[in-house]
Amino acid sequence: MAYVKKLKIKGDTRTYKLSSDIKKYTLRDVGFVESKNGKFQLERSLDPNSPFNKGLKFKMAITSNLKTFKMLATSANGLSEVNIYKSADADIHIEQLNYILEELEKRQVLEKIE
Repeated sequence: MAYVKKLKIKGDTRTYKLSSDIKKYTLRDVGFVESKNGKFQLERSLDPNSPFNKGLKFKMAITSNLKTFKMLATSANGLSEVNIYKSADADIHIEQLNYILEELEKRQVLEKIE
């Protein structure tokens, strides 16, 4: 998946973009890890019972200039994108995803545009 200015998670109706007030220190506070090439990456489990279980994951990456990003829900191994809205435990995964996205909005990392 390419880095873009706005996107939807597969199966979701909401569209997000990066906040105009995004700051690098905020990304670190929220849990993003900066790679050697300057990109910021976040990976969270969508299992509300234990973040250590092998379950679906939320992944997000932001370019070093803080202009473009990508985010998706992946399988347990992180290699393939999945539609959590069609998963067996959809309600649980959607609730956890909503919590993560709301926190990113509150911390001015993301903005909902639709």
